[in-house]
Amino acid sequence: MKQAKDRWLQIGKELLWLKAVIESRLDQLNGEADFSFPKAPGKQLLRAVFGKSEIEAWGVEERFVLILALCPHIAPEFLDNIFTEKLSKAGDFPQLGGLRGQQFRGFLPTGETAIFLLAGNDLEKRLQYRKLFSTEHFFSKHQVLWLEDPPAGEPRLSGKIVLSSDYIDLLVQGEMSRPKFSLQFPAQLLETEMEWEDLVLPGTTLRQIEELEHWLKYHDKLMLDYGMSKRLKPGYRVMFHGPPGTGKTLTATLLGKRTGKDVYRVDLSMVVSKFIGETEKNLANLFARAENKDWILFFDEADALFGKRTNVRDAHDKYANQEVSYLLQRIESYDGLVILASNLKSNIDDAFLRRFQSIIHFPPPKAAERYRLWQQTFPKELSPDKSVDLTAIARKYEITGANIVNIVQYSCLTVLARKEKSIDEATIVEGINREFAKEGKIA
Repeated sequence: MKQAKDRWLQIGKELLWLKAVIESRLDQLNGEADFSFPKAPGKQLLRAVFGKSEIEAWGVEERFVLILALCPHIAPEFLDNIFTEKLSKAGDFPQLGGLRGQQFRGFLPTGETAIFLLAGNDLEKRLQYRKLFSTEHFFSKHQVLWLEDPPAGEPRLSGKIVLSSDYIDLLVQGEMSRPKFSLQFPAQLLETEMEWEDLVLPGTTLRQIEELEHWLKYHDKLMLDYGMSKRLKPGYRVMFHGPPGTGKTLTATLLGKRTGKDVYRVDLSMVVSKFIGETEKNLANLFARAENKDWILFFDEADALFGKRTNVRDAHDKYANQEVSYLLQRIESYDGLVILASNLKSNIDDAFLRRFQSIIHFPPPKAAERYRLWQQTFPKELSPDKSVDLTAIARKYEITGANIVNIVQYSCLTVLARKEKSIDEATIVEGINREFAKEGKIA
């Protein structure tokens, strides 16, 4: 609670400083006084969010733009009140820039707002401060804030200043909120109560998964301490392929849990749009949120974008191929682990396969693996009857781990409804038959 109060106290001081800067510039505009930057408060808030080394390289202009961008999110009337008080004369004041939102009724600062309040009409300084919104600036590289694209043909600085929701959270709450699944963020956090020891995979597959674990643990050391960043591309790209239910999603989830990283499953059906140009926009939103978070991105059913490329017959075919190229570009520049999953490796274009550092096969489990899955899936409180031969069942029925989970659930619920204390073989076999029927097979 004390930390929250201290943070709000610091935000209050930043707002008072912001107000003093704006008033000084408007006094100059009104011909009442020369402009000067008032003394800024301590940097405790900024150090807590960005780190001491980063903040020491900032000028007063970075601090001003950051707090200006934060202002509408915490004090919607703040800027309007200053302008109303200081600009008593009638006029449009185009140099102030600014927008009104569709729902937000307060003043939303644009690039022009920031540049004018910092530099006034001093052309040299106006040109100098444009760097704050360049792609090379800290703000852009770390997805802190940026300018929204203005309508075609209008000045770039007329775009609204957008402050990342992650940094709004860090400044206001002291920690980032996990993004919610939505059209703007078409990815869902994967979580599991299972542990690494619960993973049942063939030895070859498991050894390849352990290589991914090594990369997650040591890639920063390799790239930074050993100077390999000049030789290796950022990030790591891997394909998981194999039939449904063989553990691709679970493996990705447990890999994140084991290494302390969030895993987000990307819903490609929401990313891929029938409207030309929308797919790139959806992907840009996704990767903008993921940058610098060290997340694992898991693209399930990657065939939706990475299938065999179409011959260009019309504009839609042309843009479909462009969408794939754009996704490849974003994946290759992502400084984290990207996993693409497919049921069939043959569905993926060979040109795309060459982009992956690893291609890992998840085959259907063999009899010994199926036996382990049967053993560990049944709850201790409701186990199979002593007469049930799980070894024989594992040998006889070629099914996946996902099938086994469904069968165990069916068997447990059936036995509970009968108020029995153990599961008989007939109930298990009935569950197996139900799974085969779902897939159009005969047991």
